[in-house]
Amino acid sequence: MTPTSEATDRVQLVFSLFDADGNGYLEPADFELMSDRVVAAVPAAGDAVKDRLAASFHRYGDTLLTELDANGDGRISPEEFDSVVLNPQRFGGAVDEFAEALAAMGDPEGDGLVARPEFVALMLAIGFRRPNIEALFDAFGPDGDDRIRVTTWADGIRDFYRPEKSGIPGDHLTANASA
Repeated sequence: MTPTSEATDRVQLVFSLFDADGNGYLEPADFELMSDRVVAAVPAAGDAVKDRLAASFHRYGDTLLTELDANGDGRISPEEFDSVVLNPQRFGGAVDEFAEALAAMGDPEGDGLVARPEFVALMLAIGFRRPNIEALFDAFGPDGDDRIRVTTWADGIRDFYRPEKSGIPGDHLTANASA
């Protein structure tokens, strides 16, 4: 399957954000740094939710290393990472777990809804730009109390990693991403 240009843009952005130390490679330490930042973004979240998110970051990183480290050097280059777009079934379980854990982290009340402040805090901790975050939240169709469903966000994360998808809410994250 040939990925859409939007999917290619999404994967390039994800690589740059997950390279938390900025050395041009994804390594276990990057996922540890990212996990620490994101878990700290919503202090009101319960310990079990925080632990779940941290575990999902670790699984995501471990899965990527297992599946994508073609030369066995213990890190993932941009070229190795590009295969994510081409073959998402290789890490679908890790993405599902990450999507569910991240969306749940935005729901510290446990009512199935994510308010804008928690959404923005989590997305800023990952490294997305605020205007893009706001556009994404709006694209998810918040209710009158400025909240979205946890399931809507989790499904949006899954779509973000699908190579055949274009015109999805997640594409707001790549608009002017290099600006």
